[in-house]
Amino acid sequence: MRILGVDTGLAETGYGIIDAEQDACRIIEAGVISTTADEGLSARLHHIHEALLSIIDEFAVERVVVEDLYAEYPHPRTAIMMGHARGVIILAAAQRAVKVESYPASLVKKSLTGNGRASKEQVRRMVVGTLKLKEPPSPDHVSDALALAICHAGPGRRTAAARGRGGRKLPAAVAKALERTRGERG
Repeated sequence: MRILGVDTGLAETGYGIIDAEQDACRIIEAGVISTTADEGLSARLHHIHEALLSIIDEFAVERVVVEDLYAEYPHPRTAIMMGHARGVIILAAAQRAVKVESYPASLVKKSLTGNGRASKEQVRRMVVGTLKLKEPPSPDHVSDALALAICHAGPGRRTAAARGRGGRKLPAAVAKALERTRGERG
C-alpha cells in the first residue's frame, strides 16, 4: 500500500510517502510544502491544497494519514490555523477518493518507539531505522510525516523494520508496547 503521511502546518506542511510492503516500509518521496505569511490565508491554503493534489496524483497515493487535532493547545490561534490546513489536506484526499486516517500523536510515538511520550529525536531515530535512511529527514515536519505513514503501515511491519540492519531484536519493553498498541487499534 502506498501511504502519504502529512504533518499539518500553515507555514510548512511536511509530507512523506512510503510503500508498506510485506515486512518493511520503503520511502518513495518526502518534502515540505512551504507558504509565507505575506500570501494571505486563502492563498496559503490554496497552495497547500494544490500541492497535495499534485502529490496524490503523481505518486498514486492509496491512503493519507494525518495527526489528530486535540482540544487543549497552548496557543489556540495556532490550532485554528492548523485546522484550516488540515481541512484542505482532507479535501484534497476526498477529491481523489483517497481514504484519510487520523491518529493521535501519542499513538504515533508509541507505535514507533514503544513510548507514547517519546521525544522528537527518538521518533526521528526510529524513522531513520525503519526506512534505513543514511541521515535523518529534515526538517522535523518531514520526519513527523514519515512517522505518521509508518504508524499506519501496521505493527507487524514496524516490528520487523525496527530490528534494524543487524537483525537485532526489539527490547522486551518495546515489543510489549507494540503488542499493546496492536490490541488498542483492533
